[in-house]
Amino acid sequence: MSPNILIVGPAWVGDMVMAQCLFKLLKHEQPMATIDVLAPSWSLPLLSRMPEVRNTIVMTLGHGRVGLVERYRLGKTLCNNNYDQAIVLPNSWKSALIPWFARIPIRTGWRGEMRYGLLNDCRVLDKKRYPLMIERFMALGLLPDANIPTSYPIPSLQTSHEEQAKALQKHRLSTNVPVLALCPGAEFGPAKRWPEEHYAEVAKAKIAEGWQVWIFGSPKDNEVAEKIIQLTGEGCVNLAGKTTLEEAIDLLALSTTVVTNDSGLMHIAAALHKPLVALYGPTTPSFTPPLDSNAKILSLSLDCQPCFKRVCPLKHHRCMVELKASHTLDLI
Repeated sequence: MSPNILIVGPAWVGDMVMAQCLFKLLKHEQPMATIDVLAPSWSLPLLSRMPEVRNTIVMTLGHGRVGLVERYRLGKTLCNNNYDQAIVLPNSWKSALIPWFARIPIRTGWRGEMRYGLLNDCRVLDKKRYPLMIERFMALGLLPDANIPTSYPIPSLQTSHEEQAKALQKHRLSTNVPVLALCPGAEFGPAKRWPEEHYAEVAKAKIAEGWQVWIFGSPKDNEVAEKIIQLTGEGCVNLAGKTTLEEAIDLLALSTTVVTNDSGLMHIAAALHKPLVALYGPTTPSFTPPLDSNAKILSLSLDCQPCFKRVCPLKHHRCMVELKASHTLDLI
């Protein structure tokens, strides 16, 4: 029998990329399994680049909204899909509601926010056994006492020459010289952002060597991108807020090297197997590292790290300010 599985996906770009580890593991363990993912609409372009996923079911509710009536209606609609199991990746109470409304026989997830009953395969997380987020995702796809394979799958997003060519043409770009991709944003908060001055210093150094610089990000990152361009001068292209997520994936796939904060774009670049330098300050690669051997990590070892705060509580932001541009240039 081929199991029909619904995954309730996470709400963040990086987490959704890392969820592909679970999708791959499920397909390795049960090759005939079908995997559908319940996820926000923004994630459709990302999930479409994952061949393990059959369908994406759009979660219309915004992040943080309960919306009991909407969840009930969607759950009742999903009753017709005859899922054998739901795996709920978020730890919130509301994320377990739709599989329960859909009467999916096995509903798996980690214990959290009083989800007894909503989950009938409710597991207790051993953080020491599963220190990485991807391990916590993958463990939910196995029996409770099973061990995660020592050589586990890593994310790998698909892209095509045709889609890359379309993105190049639309944004009037070329790859006639090497491309340095900068990802200076971070949805989590300003504490994770490397200073614009450091990004500009790296950009100027590579432009002097004959490279071009593409700056990626969401519309929220446009101001930061413009400041980097002002500090750098010619040779930079601001793509922040100007590309779709599909186009960002295709253009990142054409880059020579990526310099990035700990962000969703960092995980996308790693899943495209691009050489990258990942800059960590208030967060730690011991939980959500870039999952590729081409990735190099820069982080200091200050007493206040990691604090996991959105804004530096000590007001000095030393964990990022003292990561110098020269440190990054040495790794490119």
